[in-house]
Amino acid sequence: MSLKTRSDDLELLLAVIEFGGFSAAADALNIQVARISRSVAKIEKALNTTILIRTTRRVMLTDDGRRFIDSISIGLQHIKDAELDIIATGKMPQGKLRVDAASPFIFHQLAPHINAFTKAYPEIEIELNSNEGIVDLIEKRTDLAIRIGKLEDSTLHASALGKSPLFIVASPEYIAQNGLPKTPNELKNHRLIGFSNIKSLNQWPIKGLHTVNPTITASNGETIRQLALAGSGITCLSSFMVKTDMESGRLISLLESYRLMGTDRELVNAVYYKSSSVAERVTAFIDFIRPRLRL
Repeated sequence: MSLKTRSDDLELLLAVIEFGGFSAAADALNIQVARISRSVAKIEKALNTTILIRTTRRVMLTDDGRRFIDSISIGLQHIKDAELDIIATGKMPQGKLRVDAASPFIFHQLAPHINAFTKAYPEIEIELNSNEGIVDLIEKRTDLAIRIGKLEDSTLHASALGKSPLFIVASPEYIAQNGLPKTPNELKNHRLIGFSNIKSLNQWPIKGLHTVNPTITASNGETIRQLALAGSGITCLSSFMVKTDMESGRLISLLESYRLMGTDRELVNAVYYKSSSVAERVTAFIDFIRPRLRL
C-alpha cells in the first residue's frame, strides 16, 4: 500500500509546530506561507482528520495531531540517521552488480526483495543470472554468486548467509494415494523425484540411506518442487524452496526421525573475488539481503 503523505509535506508540518505558526515557519525556511498551508491541508485531507487548530494568534495540535506528530518525528529522524550513515561512509554505491544463483534461489529468496533493494540503492543496476551448477565468476562476468553446499575454491572470499535444512517432502495428495513411508527402506516402493544433472544431489540426508535412484529426474530444483506439488512423487529439497509450502500444508515433511541435520548441503554462502572493484556494491547487496532470507 502506498503512503498517503509525502515526507516533504511532513517536514513542513513539523516546521509549523517547531516555529509556532505558518508565517514563522515560512520566514525560517524562506518559502511562501501558501506552500506550507497547501502541505498541511494535503496531509489533513489524506488522513481525513484535523491536525492543527488555527487561531489568530497561534496554532495548536489536536489530540490526533499530537499522536501523529510524535510518530512521524521518530520516523523522519530514522530516515535522516540512515542518510547520514551513508554520507559518512562516502557516496552511495553505484554501477552494475551481476549476481548469479540457482534459479530456485532467485525465485524464492532474491526476487521478492529486489524492488526494495533498488529503492534503497537506486544507483546500483542489478543483473540476475541463473545457473544450476557452479559457474566461473570471471568467465561468466559475475560479481557475486550464491552457492549452496560446501565451498572448494579458496581463491574466493565467502560470506556466510546461513543454513538451509533439507527435507524429504511429498504432497498430501500423493500420500493419500500411495501411503506414508514410515522407514527409509519403504522409499523403494514409492516414486522418487531427483536431479538429472548433479548426481550428488540425489544423496538424501537420511539415516540408513545413501544415494536414491529417482523414478523422475529434472535438472532444475524448481521443476522438482513443481512436480512434488503436483503429486508426482517424493523428493528432497532445501528449506529455502519448500518452507512456505510446508507451512501452508501443500507439502508434508516425511521421515523426520531419520533425517540427518548439519550436512554440508545446508550451507549457503555468497562468494566473490577478494580484490574486487565492485566491493561496495557486493557488500551493500549482502548486508541488505542476508536478514531478509528465509532459509
